[in-house]
Amino acid sequence: MIATVYAVLFYVATLLLVVGVGMKVWKYATTPVPLKIVVSPAPRTRRGVVLRMFREVIFFESLFRSNKWIWIFAVLFHWGMLIVLLRHLRYFTQPVWWWVDLLQPIGRLMAFVMLAGLLGLWARRIFQQRIRYISNPSDHLMLVLLLAIAGSGTLMTYVTRTDVIAVKSYFLGLFRFQIGELPLDPILLTHLGLVALLMIIFPISKLMHAPGMFFAPSRTQVDNAREKRHISKWARNLPPLPEGIPKKEEG
Repeated sequence: MIATVYAVLFYVATLLLVVGVGMKVWKYATTPVPLKIVVSPAPRTRRGVVLRMFREVIFFESLFRSNKWIWIFAVLFHWGMLIVLLRHLRYFTQPVWWWVDLLQPIGRLMAFVMLAGLLGLWARRIFQQRIRYISNPSDHLMLVLLLAIAGSGTLMTYVTRTDVIAVKSYFLGLFRFQIGELPLDPILLTHLGLVALLMIIFPISKLMHAPGMFFAPSRTQVDNAREKRHISKWARNLPPLPEGIPKKEEG
């Protein structure tokens, strides 16, 4: 019974995640950008924009320049979470890819790195007055949810061992629409339930900044406003102005 409930839960959560993120990304991609609103200093070529985005995504360049302490906690959380997620690929692949096997020892340690980053980011929202003033309850709840997921996963690794072979068999079966046996470990069930909850609320949360940053005009536009007039796609095929209304000169 429990295995069936969690199977349905993960099918629904996956559908909502894929559809929700897809709709949001489509909205980001089709939203008109009528102005050049790049954040200076900005690159003046498309190649420069690509390099800037690479530094922003991998090294959080703008955050490093603005606040070194927040940058440290953000790097700990994001890089720790990335390694932990890649480590979890062993539960969804058979045979396991060689590089996923190599990540297993460091992945266990990265759980603590992820927790340290989350605690630092949450402490910032609690103790820094300016950030506390602009923080919504959802901001705290999202951090608590991530902490609970990371914490329960760490407990299963170091405190209460669960049958990982049975867990892997269960999820591989879901790919074939076959519901197998799921270990009735309370911490495992809590961990999986929290992950499904995160998948459901991800498309309507601030975590959408992950794909959204690739559509941010302030980061993805070329700083060439003086050389080339910027006209949004939606405005390129507008009908000509009626006679008597002066046209704005380009330049």
